[in-house]
Amino acid sequence: MSRSMAITEAEKMRQFAVVRRLEAAGFRAWPATSTAFDGTWAVRLTRAFPAKRLNSINPLDPSDTKGIAERLARARKTFAEAGRTLTVRQSPLAPPELVAHLDAEGWSRFAESIVMTCEIAAIDFSASVDRIPIRDIDRYLEASLAVHGRPPSMRAGLGEIIRAIRPPCGMFMRENDGGKPVAVALAIQDNDLAGILDVAVAPACQRQGIGLDLVRTALRYSMHKGATTGWVQVEADNAAGLALYERLGFRQAYHYVYRTPPGERP
Repeated sequence: MSRSMAITEAEKMRQFAVVRRLEAAGFRAWPATSTAFDGTWAVRLTRAFPAKRLNSINPLDPSDTKGIAERLARARKTFAEAGRTLTVRQSPLAPPELVAHLDAEGWSRFAESIVMTCEIAAIDFSASVDRIPIRDIDRYLEASLAVHGRPPSMRAGLGEIIRAIRPPCGMFMRENDGGKPVAVALAIQDNDLAGILDVAVAPACQRQGIGLDLVRTALRYSMHKGATTGWVQVEADNAAGLALYERLGFRQAYHYVYRTPPGERP
């Protein structure tokens, strides 16, 4: 094997290690109600909340290639019983053979998302102020539903998810002068990693620097708790979100996309 090939293989293994670590942190940060394993496929289902991340098959080993069609057929029954559309979350850990199978069967691709990371110590916090996260989960739930524009029917499911988060979780929100919530964010502290999730700014308050300030606040809080690396997941067509994170120094680590059978969508 040539030196260039060896370097390429070593780089590939390093990349897989990064992806595996961030995928595991993501599972802990946004826990599904049920996670079962078919080989190294993590089958995540959450009846109470429709988020794609919580209702999808997540392949975790590129070498796990046996019985792809049969395993998908089994998973289809499991998803149907839960009232969900069979969905595969295709990350760099998905076996190429699985990807080829989905392509050949005409599975659609949608909601491409980018996982980004940053070195927290490199962020300029000079313009930010230390803020203590709120501790009232019910108050955060109401704020999150309002800012995201989610229906009240999702309250119980979202509460179930947040209460199930095992790593330390900082809940941040901003209110206007009238006490109405206008922005929310979660900071999930997982050893040296800080995941920033559930970020949203009310439409009427966007492009005012509120989101940037809140994310900076969450990262600064996490840094004080010992985190050195921040990570986020943002949809590839969210230009405003990408610009916000890039401004803070986040850079792409990898991307993933969701796949569903022809003519089916969650």
